[in-house]
Amino acid sequence: MKQCVYWDSDVFLALINEDKTQHEIEGCKNVWTNCEKGLLHIITSTLTTTEVIFKKGYPKLDPNKRQFVSNFFRQDFISQKPLTREIAELARDVVWDSNIRAKDAIHVATCAYYKIRSLHSFDNNLVQKKVIIVNGFTINVSNPHCPYQEELFEN
Repeated sequence: MKQCVYWDSDVFLALINEDKTQHEIEGCKNVWTNCEKGLLHIITSTLTTTEVIFKKGYPKLDPNKRQFVSNFFRQDFISQKPLTREIAELARDVVWDSNIRAKDAIHVATCAYYKIRSLHSFDNNLVQKKVIIVNGFTINVSNPHCPYQEELFEN
């Protein structure tokens, strides 16, 4: 089984737009390269499909990138998990228990539901927490980076 990492939508945006620092973009590219080599698999919520187009605090993605974005999420090493009622209810608890905004809580809850121990994000509200515990399950939150062996759950 491949090791998995969860990507918040702002990590995809950073890679698509290359609008972060060189160091941050290199972190994204290193993860991407490990995925292309078959060493890693990215998990995200289906929410990301929409959120990546127009996420708060980011400019709306150029409609000319429509096909590029569609193809981008069809990589073999990216799996999108559906927002189910169970995940939504878990996200509601994350909002209450961890003081995390609703959309971010959906990402955290999806990560916890699928037992992914590493969540990558550029959202300072998440990254500054470093660790989020959901129903006893520990999620390590950081900017994208490699290597992962010590912190990822094997699916």
